[in-house]
Amino acid sequence: MSATARLQMICATGPEELEAKLLSRTARIGIIGLGYVGLPLALLYSEEKFSITGFDIDLKKVNALNKGDSYIFRILPDEIQSAQQSGFAATSDFSQLRSMDAVIICVPTPLNEYHEPDLSYIVETAKCITPHLRPGQLIVLESTTYPGTTEEVLIPILEKSGYKAARGEFVGEDEFLVAFSPEREDPGNDTVARRDIPKVIGGLNSAATNGARAMYGTVFKNTVPVSSPAVAEMTKLLENIYRCVNIALVNELKLLSLRMGIDIWEVIEAAKTKPFGFQAFYPGPGLGGHCIPIDPFYLSWKAKEYDFRTKFIELAGEVNMSMPYHVVNSTAAALNGKRKALNGAKILVLGLAYKKDIDDLRESPALTVIELLQGGGATVNYNDPFFPKVGRGRKYDLHMTNTALDDLHQYDCVLIITDHTSYDYARIVRESQLVVDTRNATRGIQADNILHC
Repeated sequence: MSATARLQMICATGPEELEAKLLSRTARIGIIGLGYVGLPLALLYSEEKFSITGFDIDLKKVNALNKGDSYIFRILPDEIQSAQQSGFAATSDFSQLRSMDAVIICVPTPLNEYHEPDLSYIVETAKCITPHLRPGQLIVLESTTYPGTTEEVLIPILEKSGYKAARGEFVGEDEFLVAFSPEREDPGNDTVARRDIPKVIGGLNSAATNGARAMYGTVFKNTVPVSSPAVAEMTKLLENIYRCVNIALVNELKLLSLRMGIDIWEVIEAAKTKPFGFQAFYPGPGLGGHCIPIDPFYLSWKAKEYDFRTKFIELAGEVNMSMPYHVVNSTAAALNGKRKALNGAKILVLGLAYKKDIDDLRESPALTVIELLQGGGATVNYNDPFFPKVGRGRKYDLHMTNTALDDLHQYDCVLIITDHTSYDYARIVRESQLVVDTRNATRGIQADNILHC
């Protein structure tokens, strides 16, 4: 048999062997990054009796998981312990990657101080994989990023291993598979099961796409193949920019409605009765979470490489970024109406999380609002049932502890930033001097001390 024939035989059976191991649940899958994306994904595979190894550089997370504990509110310790029965374990030892049949990368992709993409987590993760990469492995990136990251950033680092990413029709003996499949996590969403969310997959070649489809098809009901990693990367950006732009639109309409004396929330409720051509989006104090506030800037940054300016997207980002400033200005005006200056006022902020009923601070507008209030001379406390304390993060430095909801009358203003369902809003309004509501949480409560902003 010629060398070419042997190569074609290897290539023809490689993806099938991976699929066979996946179907028999003998494939070993490694997930790098055990945060709000990686850990739920690991548990999903564990439910299907896969032996999952989770990798993270945070030893606190690794130790907690191996003790059967959880650090994410919506994930119970029982779920971790059940996964351990299926072989789940966490480690910071990246040399174990060599024994993995597939590796899924779920690391953060934030913005730097100049609102430019920070791919350092992807770069460092790729560097950790490279010494332990072996031919035939499937490497999938899930982290949200700009089109081209998989091929321009990830693969060149991985190929420093001496092996090559498979690009042709056949997979060579010294080649590995690469795909991009965007995460579609929605923290706090209890209406759609994770396995019911279709999985978009873009492989570098058909073998990579098919391998990733086989892997994700064991836990997700539907997979959606696309022609390339770049198409899959752009798909995720489109999804989140769509939300960003529409939220910016409704935020701007809210500002106009306030001047016109119109209740924007009533307008939205009326508009969404239309059975076609309209989807309801809601205003707020600003955008939070890891995707929607960030993704537009990723695409805008990449667009400059093509001498193209995304004016529409950039404008939406500007509108949303301005909302915390609107909240602080409205709070100052409300205090002024009570003959009280912002400087020296005592303010209680309700809710730190970027949306209700989750323990996620990423890009939360509450953090910006607190810093702006403090910068204006106010004394600020906060209450959030999910955060006993808040310290220092990539974009904040607060060092505050949770304040009990006692003696609300002592505050000049109670400012609702996150509308957790555990709050008794009727009581909050009743016991407070002034309530500034950015989420329409006090709807239906008739009182003179409420300002909707």
